[in-house]
Amino acid sequence: MSQKVYVNRTLNLKRIKYIGLDMDHTLVRYNSENFERLSHSIIINKLIKNKSYPDTLKKLVFDYNYAIRGLVIDREKGNLLKLNRYTAIRASHHGMKPIDFKAHQKLYRSTYIDLSTGGYLAIDTFFSLSLAVLFSQIVELKDSDTANTYPDYAKIADDVLDSLDEAHRDGSLKDEVRKNLEKYIIKDATVVQGLEKYKKHGKKIFILTNSDFYYSKLLLDYAINPFLKDHKSWEELFEITITFASKPKFFYENNKYLRVNTADGSMTNWNDKLSPGVYQGGNAKQFTDDLGLDGDDILYIGDHIYGDILRLKKECNWRTAMVIEEIADEVEKNKTAQPLILEIEDLMRKKEPLEDELTEIMTRRIEKPKVDDEKADQLQKKITEIDTTISGLIKKQQALYNPQWGQLMRAGNEESYLAYQIDRYACVYMATLNHLLELSPRTYFRAPRRPLSHETI
Repeated sequence: MSQKVYVNRTLNLKRIKYIGLDMDHTLVRYNSENFERLSHSIIINKLIKNKSYPDTLKKLVFDYNYAIRGLVIDREKGNLLKLNRYTAIRASHHGMKPIDFKAHQKLYRSTYIDLSTGGYLAIDTFFSLSLAVLFSQIVELKDSDTANTYPDYAKIADDVLDSLDEAHRDGSLKDEVRKNLEKYIIKDATVVQGLEKYKKHGKKIFILTNSDFYYSKLLLDYAINPFLKDHKSWEELFEITITFASKPKFFYENNKYLRVNTADGSMTNWNDKLSPGVYQGGNAKQFTDDLGLDGDDILYIGDHIYGDILRLKKECNWRTAMVIEEIADEVEKNKTAQPLILEIEDLMRKKEPLEDELTEIMTRRIEKPKVDDEKADQLQKKITEIDTTISGLIKKQQALYNPQWGQLMRAGNEESYLAYQIDRYACVYMATLNHLLELSPRTYFRAPRRPLSHETI
Protein backbone atom coordinates (compact mmCIF):
# COMPACT_ATOMS: atom_id res chain seq x y z
CA MET A 1 0.00 0.00 0.00
CA SER A 2 1.36 3.41 -0.96
CA GLN A 3 2.09 5.67 1.98
CA LYS A 4 1.10 8.71 -0.11
CA VAL A 5 -2.60 8.18 0.62
CA TYR A 6 -3.41 8.50 4.33
CA VAL A 7 -6.40 6.66 5.74
CA ASN A 8 -8.84 7.88 8.41
CA ARG A 9 -11.67 5.44 7.62
CA THR A 10 -11.73 2.17 5.75
CA LEU A 11 -12.50 2.70 2.06
CA ASN A 12 -12.89 0.02 -0.62
CA LEU A 13 -12.38 1.57 -4.07
CA LYS A 14 -13.76 -1.59 -5.66
CA ARG A 15 -17.23 -0.65 -4.35
CA ILE A 16 -17.07 2.95 -5.60
CA LYS A 17 -19.09 3.50 -8.79
CA TYR A 18 -18.73 7.26 -9.26
CA ILE A 19 -15.67 9.39 -8.48
CA GLY A 20 -16.38 13.12 -8.21
CA LEU A 21 -13.70 15.79 -8.54
CA ASP A 22 -13.52 19.41 -7.54
CA MET A 23 -11.66 21.30 -10.28
CA ASP A 24 -9.55 24.11 -8.78
CA HIS A 25 -6.60 22.82 -6.72
CA THR A 26 -7.84 19.21 -7.07
CA LEU A 27 -8.22 18.09 -10.67
CA VAL A 28 -6.39 21.16 -11.98
CA ARG A 29 -3.38 22.25 -9.94
CA TYR A 30 -2.32 25.87 -9.59
CA ASN A 31 1.06 27.44 -9.07
CA SER A 32 -0.21 28.65 -5.71
CA GLU A 33 2.53 31.16 -5.01
CA ASN A 34 2.03 32.94 -8.34
CA PHE A 35 -1.75 32.87 -8.01
CA GLU A 36 -1.81 34.14 -4.42
CA ARG A 37 0.62 36.92 -5.31
CA LEU A 38 -1.75 37.94 -8.10
CA SER A 39 -4.69 37.77 -5.70
CA HIS A 40 -2.84 39.94 -3.16
CA SER A 41 -2.22 42.58 -5.83
CA ILE A 42 -5.79 42.60 -7.13
CA ILE A 43 -7.30 42.85 -3.62
CA ILE A 44 -5.06 45.87 -2.94
CA ASN A 45 -6.26 47.58 -6.12
CA LYS A 46 -9.89 46.97 -5.19
CA LEU A 47 -9.41 48.27 -1.64
CA ILE A 48 -7.90 51.49 -3.00
CA LYS A 49 -10.44 51.95 -5.80
CA ASN A 50 -13.66 50.82 -4.11
CA LYS A 51 -13.12 51.28 -0.37
CA SER A 52 -10.91 54.39 -0.17
CA TYR A 53 -7.84 52.73 1.31
CA PRO A 54 -4.61 54.75 0.87
CA ASP A 55 -2.16 54.20 -2.01
CA THR A 56 0.36 53.10 0.63
CA LEU A 57 -1.01 49.59 0.21
CA LYS A 58 0.70 49.35 -3.19
CA LYS A 59 4.06 49.21 -1.42
CA LEU A 60 3.12 46.00 0.43
CA VAL A 61 5.09 42.93 -0.67
CA PHE A 62 3.37 39.55 -0.64
CA ASP A 63 5.02 36.95 1.63
CA TYR A 64 3.85 33.50 0.53
CA ASN A 65 5.43 31.82 3.56
CA TYR A 66 3.82 34.03 6.19
CA ALA A 67 0.47 32.24 6.56
CA ILE A 68 -0.68 28.62 6.38
CA ARG A 69 -4.05 26.96 5.93
CA GLY A 70 -6.09 26.37 9.07
CA LEU A 71 -5.48 29.73 10.74
CA VAL A 72 -8.30 31.92 12.04
CA ILE A 73 -8.67 35.70 11.95
CA ASP A 74 -9.93 37.34 15.15
CA ARG A 75 -11.89 40.17 13.53
CA GLU A 76 -12.33 42.21 16.71
CA LYS A 77 -8.73 42.15 17.98
CA GLY A 78 -6.98 42.09 14.60
CA ASN A 79 -5.10 38.89 15.35
CA LEU A 80 -4.25 35.76 13.44
CA LEU A 81 -4.65 32.57 15.50
CA LYS A 82 -3.67 28.92 15.33
CA LEU A 83 -6.02 26.55 17.15
CA ASN A 84 -5.73 23.02 18.43
CA ARG A 85 -8.40 20.37 17.90
CA TYR A 86 -10.47 21.74 20.79
CA THR A 87 -10.29 25.33 19.38
CA ALA A 88 -7.94 26.44 22.15
CA ILE A 89 -5.44 29.04 20.89
CA ARG A 90 -1.89 27.74 20.63
CA ALA A 91 -0.23 30.59 18.72
CA SER A 92 -1.20 34.17 17.91
CA HIS A 93 0.10 37.06 15.82
CA HIS A 94 -0.89 40.71 15.71
CA GLY A 95 0.01 42.34 12.44
CA MET A 96 3.09 40.52 11.20
CA LYS A 97 4.54 39.81 14.65
CA PRO A 98 3.94 37.02 17.16
CA ILE A 99 2.20 37.96 20.41
CA ASP A 100 4.40 37.14 23.39
CA PHE A 101 3.21 34.74 26.07
CA LYS A 102 2.24 37.35 28.69
CA ALA A 103 0.32 39.51 26.21
CA HIS A 104 -1.38 36.43 24.79
CA GLN A 105 -2.48 35.28 28.27
CA LYS A 106 -3.86 38.73 29.03
CA LEU A 107 -5.83 38.79 25.76
CA TYR A 108 -7.17 35.25 25.68
CA ARG A 109 -6.43 33.46 28.96
CA SER A 110 -7.84 29.96 28.38
CA THR A 111 -10.37 30.98 25.74
CA TYR A 112 -11.86 28.33 23.48
CA ILE A 113 -12.86 29.91 20.19
CA ASP A 114 -16.46 29.56 19.05
CA LEU A 115 -16.10 29.54 15.29
CA SER A 116 -19.87 29.56 14.80
CA THR A 117 -20.01 33.23 15.81
CA GLY A 118 -19.32 36.06 13.40
CA GLY A 119 -16.23 37.13 15.30
CA TYR A 120 -13.83 34.85 13.44
CA LEU A 121 -12.86 34.19 9.85
CA ALA A 122 -11.32 30.84 8.84
CA ILE A 123 -8.38 30.61 6.45
CA ASP A 124 -9.26 27.17 5.13
CA THR A 125 -8.30 27.18 1.43
CA PHE A 126 -5.27 28.06 -0.67
CA PHE A 127 -7.40 30.89 -2.08
CA SER A 128 -7.42 32.47 1.41
CA LEU A 129 -3.67 32.80 1.97
CA SER A 130 -3.51 36.20 0.29
CA LEU A 131 -6.38 37.32 2.52
CA ALA A 132 -4.51 36.33 5.70
CA VAL A 133 -1.28 38.01 4.61
CA LEU A 134 -2.90 41.25 3.48
CA PHE A 135 -5.13 41.50 6.56
CA SER A 136 -2.06 41.18 8.83
CA GLN A 137 -0.13 43.74 6.78
CA ILE A 138 -2.95 46.30 6.95
CA VAL A 139 -3.29 45.74 10.72
CA GLU A 140 0.42 46.59 10.95
CA LEU A 141 -0.15 49.78 8.95
CA LYS A 142 -3.17 50.74 11.05
CA ASP A 143 -1.27 50.37 14.33
CA SER A 144 1.48 52.72 13.15
CA ASP A 145 -0.92 55.23 11.55
CA THR A 146 -1.39 58.43 13.58
CA ALA A 147 -3.83 59.97 11.09
CA ASN A 148 -6.55 57.37 11.75
CA THR A 149 -6.65 56.45 8.05
CA TYR A 150 -7.86 52.90 8.49
CA PRO A 151 -11.16 51.49 9.83
CA ASP A 152 -11.36 49.12 12.79
CA TYR A 153 -9.96 45.59 12.57
CA ALA A 154 -13.31 43.92 11.88
CA LYS A 155 -14.01 46.30 8.99
CA ILE A 156 -10.54 45.64 7.57
CA ALA A 157 -11.22 41.90 7.65
CA ASP A 158 -14.60 42.35 5.97
CA ASP A 159 -13.20 44.70 3.32
CA VAL A 160 -10.35 42.34 2.40
CA LEU A 161 -12.74 39.38 2.23
CA ASP A 162 -15.28 41.32 0.15
CA SER A 163 -12.56 42.39 -2.28
CA LEU A 164 -11.29 38.81 -2.61
CA ASP A 165 -14.80 37.51 -3.25
CA GLU A 166 -15.39 40.25 -5.80
CA ALA A 167 -12.14 39.37 -7.57
CA HIS A 168 -13.40 35.81 -7.98
CA ARG A 169 -16.88 36.96 -9.07
CA ASP A 170 -16.07 39.70 -11.54
CA GLY A 171 -13.37 37.85 -13.45
CA SER A 172 -10.45 39.99 -12.25
CA LEU A 173 -8.45 36.91 -11.23
CA LYS A 174 -9.64 34.61 -14.00
CA ASP A 175 -8.90 37.16 -16.72
CA GLU A 176 -5.27 37.28 -15.60
CA VAL A 177 -5.07 33.48 -15.47
CA ARG A 178 -6.55 33.33 -18.97
CA LYS A 179 -3.83 35.66 -20.29
CA ASN A 180 -0.99 33.55 -18.88
CA LEU A 181 -2.08 29.97 -18.23
CA GLU A 182 1.51 28.67 -18.05
CA LYS A 183 2.27 31.00 -15.13
CA TYR A 184 -0.69 29.94 -13.01
CA ILE A 185 -1.76 26.42 -14.05
CA ILE A 186 0.29 23.22 -13.70
CA LYS A 187 -0.20 20.55 -16.36
CA ASP A 188 0.11 16.92 -15.26
CA ALA A 189 -0.17 14.18 -17.87
CA THR A 190 -0.12 11.45 -15.20
CA VAL A 191 -3.43 12.68 -13.76
CA VAL A 192 -5.11 12.27 -17.14
CA GLN A 193 -3.54 8.82 -17.59
CA GLY A 194 -4.81 7.84 -14.15
CA LEU A 195 -8.35 9.00 -14.93
CA GLU A 196 -8.40 7.00 -18.17
CA LYS A 197 -7.12 3.96 -16.28
CA TYR A 198 -9.95 4.26 -13.75
CA LYS A 199 -12.50 4.53 -16.57
CA LYS A 200 -11.20 1.26 -18.03
CA HIS A 201 -12.10 -0.33 -14.69
CA GLY A 202 -15.69 0.87 -15.04
CA LYS A 203 -15.50 3.94 -12.81
CA LYS A 204 -17.72 6.88 -13.81
CA ILE A 205 -15.94 10.19 -13.24
CA PHE A 206 -17.67 13.54 -12.80
CA ILE A 207 -16.66 17.12 -12.05
CA LEU A 208 -18.41 19.24 -9.43
CA THR A 209 -16.98 22.76 -9.35
CA ASN A 210 -18.00 26.24 -8.25
CA SER A 211 -16.24 27.74 -11.28
CA ASP A 212 -18.41 28.89 -14.17
CA PHE A 213 -18.60 27.00 -17.47
CA TYR A 214 -16.31 29.28 -19.49
CA TYR A 215 -13.50 29.22 -16.92
CA SER A 216 -13.92 25.47 -16.41
CA LYS A 217 -13.71 24.89 -20.16
CA LEU A 218 -10.60 27.07 -20.37
CA LEU A 219 -8.75 25.07 -17.71
CA LEU A 220 -9.96 21.65 -18.87
CA ASP A 221 -9.06 22.37 -22.50
CA TYR A 222 -5.59 23.40 -21.31
CA ALA A 223 -4.83 20.81 -18.61
CA ILE A 224 -6.80 17.72 -19.72
CA ASN A 225 -7.29 17.60 -23.51
CA PRO A 226 -3.60 17.56 -24.57
CA PHE A 227 -2.94 14.30 -22.70
CA LEU A 228 -6.01 12.24 -23.62
CA LYS A 229 -5.38 8.95 -25.44
CA ASP A 230 -8.69 7.07 -25.15
CA HIS A 231 -11.06 10.04 -25.39
CA LYS A 232 -11.57 12.89 -27.84
CA SER A 233 -11.98 15.57 -25.18
CA TRP A 234 -12.69 16.14 -21.49
CA GLU A 235 -16.44 16.17 -22.31
CA GLU A 236 -16.14 12.51 -23.24
CA LEU A 237 -13.84 11.64 -20.34
CA PHE A 238 -16.18 12.98 -17.66
CA GLU A 239 -19.63 11.42 -17.40
CA ILE A 240 -21.13 14.61 -15.99
CA THR A 241 -19.62 18.05 -15.45
CA ILE A 242 -21.46 20.38 -13.06
CA THR A 243 -20.28 23.99 -13.08
CA PHE A 244 -21.23 26.92 -10.86
CA ALA A 245 -22.44 24.36 -8.31
CA SER A 246 -22.53 26.78 -5.33
CA LYS A 247 -20.95 24.29 -2.94
CA PRO A 248 -21.58 23.71 -0.09
CA LYS A 249 -25.21 24.64 -0.86
CA PHE A 250 -25.20 21.97 -3.59
CA PHE A 251 -25.16 19.34 -0.83
CA TYR A 252 -28.18 20.58 1.14
CA GLU A 253 -30.34 22.90 -0.99
CA ASN A 254 -32.67 22.00 -3.86
CA ASN A 255 -31.44 24.21 -6.70
CA LYS A 256 -32.48 23.32 -10.25
CA TYR A 257 -30.13 22.11 -12.97
CA LEU A 258 -29.46 24.00 -16.19
CA ARG A 259 -28.15 22.11 -19.22
CA VAL A 260 -25.14 23.77 -20.87
CA ASN A 261 -24.70 23.80 -24.62
CA THR A 262 -20.92 23.45 -24.82
CA ALA A 263 -20.78 24.83 -28.35
CA ASP A 264 -21.80 28.34 -27.32
CA GLY A 265 -22.26 28.24 -23.51
CA SER A 266 -26.02 28.85 -23.69
CA MET A 267 -28.19 27.22 -21.02
CA THR A 268 -31.69 25.79 -20.78
CA ASN A 269 -33.76 24.57 -17.86
CA TRP A 270 -33.34 20.83 -17.33
CA ASN A 271 -36.35 19.01 -15.92
CA ASP A 272 -35.52 15.46 -17.04
CA LYS A 273 -33.28 12.93 -15.35
CA LEU A 274 -29.58 13.69 -15.48
CA SER A 275 -27.73 12.12 -18.38
CA PRO A 276 -24.12 12.50 -19.56
CA GLY A 277 -23.31 16.12 -20.32
CA VAL A 278 -22.47 19.51 -18.84
CA TYR A 279 -24.73 21.31 -16.36
CA GLN A 280 -24.88 24.34 -14.12
CA GLY A 281 -26.21 24.43 -10.54
CA GLY A 282 -28.29 21.54 -9.25
CA ASN A 283 -28.26 19.56 -6.04
CA ALA A 284 -26.86 16.36 -4.57
CA LYS A 285 -30.19 14.65 -3.89
CA GLN A 286 -31.32 14.77 -7.51
CA PHE A 287 -27.84 13.66 -8.59
CA THR A 288 -28.00 10.45 -6.53
CA ASP A 289 -31.72 9.84 -7.22
CA ASP A 290 -31.46 10.27 -10.99
CA LEU A 291 -28.41 8.05 -11.27
CA GLY A 292 -29.78 5.40 -8.89
CA LEU A 293 -26.87 5.74 -6.47
CA ASP A 294 -26.43 5.29 -2.75
CA GLY A 295 -24.09 7.70 -1.00
CA ASP A 296 -21.56 4.92 -0.44
CA ASP A 297 -21.32 4.45 -4.22
CA ILE A 298 -19.70 7.90 -4.60
CA LEU A 299 -16.23 9.11 -3.64
CA TYR A 300 -15.89 12.90 -3.83
CA ILE A 301 -12.43 14.50 -3.82
CA GLY A 302 -11.84 18.17 -3.02
CA ASP A 303 -9.39 20.58 -1.39
CA HIS A 304 -11.72 22.78 0.68
CA ILE A 305 -12.45 21.37 4.14
CA TYR A 306 -15.70 23.32 4.50
CA GLY A 307 -17.02 23.67 0.95
CA ASP A 308 -16.02 20.22 -0.31
CA ILE A 309 -15.74 17.89 2.66
CA LEU A 310 -17.36 18.97 5.93
CA ARG A 311 -20.83 19.94 4.73
CA LEU A 312 -20.90 17.03 2.27
CA LYS A 313 -20.14 14.58 5.08
CA LYS A 314 -22.77 16.14 7.32
CA GLU A 315 -25.53 16.44 4.74
CA CYS A 316 -24.95 13.40 2.47
CA ASN A 317 -23.40 10.01 3.02
CA TRP A 318 -20.92 10.18 0.14
CA ARG A 319 -17.39 9.02 0.82
CA THR A 320 -14.81 11.80 0.97
CA ALA A 321 -11.17 12.38 0.07
CA MET A 322 -9.20 15.57 0.57
CA VAL A 323 -6.26 16.96 -1.36
CA ILE A 324 -3.81 18.80 0.92
CA GLU A 325 -0.90 19.91 -1.23
CA GLU A 326 1.17 21.03 1.75
CA ILE A 327 1.19 17.54 3.29
CA ALA A 328 3.96 16.34 0.94
CA ASP A 329 6.36 18.96 2.31
CA GLU A 330 5.25 18.30 5.88
CA VAL A 331 5.87 14.55 5.57
CA GLU A 332 9.41 15.17 4.30
CA LYS A 333 10.11 17.59 7.13
CA ASN A 334 8.70 15.08 9.63
CA LYS A 335 11.38 12.64 8.45
CA THR A 336 14.08 15.27 8.97
CA ALA A 337 12.69 16.07 12.42
CA GLN A 338 12.54 12.44 13.54
CA PRO A 339 15.98 12.38 15.31
CA LEU A 340 15.00 15.50 17.25
CA ILE A 341 11.63 13.96 18.19
CA LEU A 342 13.33 10.77 19.43
CA GLU A 343 15.76 12.86 21.51
CA ILE A 344 12.89 14.86 23.02
CA GLU A 345 11.01 11.66 23.85
CA ASP A 346 14.13 10.16 25.48
CA LEU A 347 14.57 13.26 27.65
CA MET A 348 10.88 13.16 28.60
CA ARG A 349 11.27 9.55 29.74
CA LYS A 350 14.25 10.57 31.88
CA LYS A 351 12.36 13.51 33.34
CA GLU A 352 9.19 11.61 34.36
CA PRO A 353 10.67 9.59 37.27
CA LEU A 354 12.38 12.73 38.57
CA GLU A 355 9.05 14.57 38.53
CA ASP A 356 7.35 11.64 40.25
CA GLU A 357 10.00 11.61 42.98
CA LEU A 358 9.75 15.38 43.46
CA THR A 359 5.96 15.15 43.62
CA GLU A 360 6.24 12.51 46.34
CA ILE A 361 8.63 14.67 48.39
CA MET A 362 6.46 17.77 48.09
CA THR A 363 3.36 15.77 49.03
CA ARG A 364 5.09 14.47 52.18
CA ARG A 365 6.16 18.02 53.09
CA ILE A 366 2.50 18.88 53.70
CA GLU A 367 1.70 15.67 55.54
CA LYS A 368 5.01 15.35 57.40
CA PRO A 369 6.94 18.63 57.49
CA LYS A 370 10.34 16.93 57.88
CA VAL A 371 11.47 16.11 54.34
CA ASP A 372 14.76 16.14 52.49
CA ASP A 373 14.83 19.72 51.13
CA GLU A 374 18.28 19.24 49.65
CA LYS A 375 17.04 16.26 47.65
CA ALA A 376 14.06 18.29 46.44
CA ASP A 377 16.37 21.09 45.29
CA GLN A 378 18.60 18.63 43.43
CA LEU A 379 15.63 17.07 41.65
CA GLN A 380 14.23 20.48 40.67
CA LYS A 381 17.63 21.50 39.28
CA LYS A 382 17.84 18.33 37.14
CA ILE A 383 14.29 18.80 35.88
CA THR A 384 15.00 22.43 34.95
CA GLU A 385 18.15 21.42 33.06
CA ILE A 386 16.23 18.79 31.09
CA ASP A 387 13.41 21.27 30.38
CA THR A 388 15.94 23.78 29.03
CA THR A 389 17.43 21.13 26.72
CA ILE A 390 13.96 20.03 25.57
CA SER A 391 12.95 23.64 24.87
CA GLY A 392 15.98 24.11 22.62
CA LEU A 393 15.25 20.88 20.74
CA ILE A 394 11.60 21.89 20.24
CA LYS A 395 12.73 25.23 18.75
CA LYS A 396 15.03 23.36 16.36
CA GLN A 397 12.19 21.01 15.40
CA GLN A 398 9.69 23.81 14.77
CA ALA A 399 12.27 25.77 12.74
CA LEU A 400 12.10 23.00 10.14
CA TYR A 401 8.50 23.96 9.36
CA ASN A 402 6.77 27.29 8.74
CA PRO A 403 8.84 29.90 10.65
CA GLN A 404 5.72 31.63 12.02
CA TRP A 405 3.32 28.77 12.66
CA GLY A 406 5.24 25.49 12.71
CA GLN A 407 3.53 22.35 11.44
CA LEU A 408 0.32 22.40 9.43
CA MET A 409 -1.21 19.41 11.19
CA ARG A 410 -0.04 20.11 14.73
CA ALA A 411 -0.39 22.92 17.23
CA GLY A 412 2.56 22.26 19.51
CA ASN A 413 2.24 18.65 20.63
CA GLU A 414 -1.49 18.51 19.82
CA GLU A 415 -3.43 18.13 16.60
CA SER A 416 -4.19 21.41 14.88
CA TYR A 417 -7.83 22.28 14.32
CA LEU A 418 -7.34 21.67 10.59
CA ALA A 419 -5.96 18.19 11.32
CA TYR A 420 -8.96 17.47 13.54
CA GLN A 421 -11.39 18.48 10.77
CA ILE A 422 -9.57 16.37 8.19
CA ASP A 423 -9.52 13.40 10.56
CA ARG A 424 -13.23 13.74 11.28
CA TYR A 425 -14.62 14.39 7.81
CA ALA A 426 -12.19 13.01 5.19
CA CYS A 427 -12.09 9.24 4.70
CA VAL A 428 -8.65 9.54 3.10
CA TYR A 429 -6.31 12.41 2.23
CA MET A 430 -3.29 12.98 0.01
CA ALA A 431 -1.02 15.70 -1.39
CA THR A 432 -2.20 15.40 -5.00
CA LEU A 433 -4.96 13.60 -6.87
CA ASN A 434 -2.26 11.68 -8.73
CA HIS A 435 -1.30 9.84 -5.53
CA LEU A 436 -4.71 8.18 -5.55
CA LEU A 437 -4.90 7.61 -9.30
CA GLU A 438 -1.57 5.80 -9.45
CA LEU A 439 -3.07 3.04 -7.28
CA SER A 440 -5.32 0.23 -8.44
CA PRO A 441 -9.03 1.14 -8.75
CA ARG A 442 -9.60 -1.95 -6.61
CA THR A 443 -7.46 -0.73 -3.70
CA TYR A 444 -8.76 -1.43 -0.19
CA PHE A 445 -7.73 1.29 2.24
CA ARG A 446 -7.68 -0.01 5.80
CA ALA A 447 -7.87 2.47 8.63
CA PRO A 448 -5.15 1.88 11.26
CA ARG A 449 -6.24 0.78 14.72
CA ARG A 450 -5.84 3.76 17.00
CA PRO A 451 -4.99 2.98 20.61
CA LEU A 452 -7.00 4.73 23.29
CA SER A 453 -5.13 6.56 26.03
CA HIS A 454 -5.51 3.71 28.51
CA GLU A 455 -4.22 1.25 25.90
CA THR A 456 -0.88 3.06 25.45
CA ILE A 457 0.23 2.62 29.06
